[in-house]
Amino acid sequence: MALLALMGYLVPVTAIIPLHGVVQLGSNIGRAAMLSPHVAWICLAAFLAGALPGAWVGGLAVGALPENVLKAALGVFVLVITWARLPRLAAMTLPGFAVTGAITTFLTMLFGATGPLNAVVLSKTFPERLRFQATSAAIMSAQHLVKTVVFALSGFVFAPWLPLIAAMVLTGLAGTWVGTRILRRMPEGRFRLIFRVCLTVLALDLVRRGVAGMAHG
Repeated sequence: MALLALMGYLVPVTAIIPLHGVVQLGSNIGRAAMLSPHVAWICLAAFLAGALPGAWVGGLAVGALPENVLKAALGVFVLVITWARLPRLAAMTLPGFAVTGAITTFLTMLFGATGPLNAVVLSKTFPERLRFQATSAAIMSAQHLVKTVVFALSGFVFAPWLPLIAAMVLTGLAGTWVGTRILRRMPEGRFRLIFRVCLTVLALDLVRRGVAGMAHG
């Protein structure tokens, strides 16, 4: 979500979501590769099975729903899942991953910022931080790959943006390398607190932007 907000100052609105998907694809592939021994591969396969139809339906719906309403709703949802006690998610089954893949991939086609939504679901399912980070990166890689393919098939031209994409992917990989080493050294309790606080701040900003957009609309 932070990247989406920053890209709003750099590229046209119509290009933000497709370009964000490609950049995040590069960043997450790097993170998934560095943590590959910890990926829950069967959960990734189930997620991808749901992501494919979700992307197809989302591609049909691009631009059809109010962006500000979706921003505010996602912000509230992230806040609820981050702080509420939801014990059933801790034992989410493979069909649950497929449903999550379908829903969040549909939503990411519309406004892009579904990483926190996936993250709060996975954080309940994988209590160990390396397995959580690895599986999250693999799932987001699959989601952004599917999204990029659908945008390309829908007619978005990526070629003029390749220099910017390459620069952002390279700097993103550098940030991933540094962040992975910090993650391995950080105590579990501190990681969880920082993670939840960061999600809360971003979610509150999503709500603020959504409500402000609806007020001015």
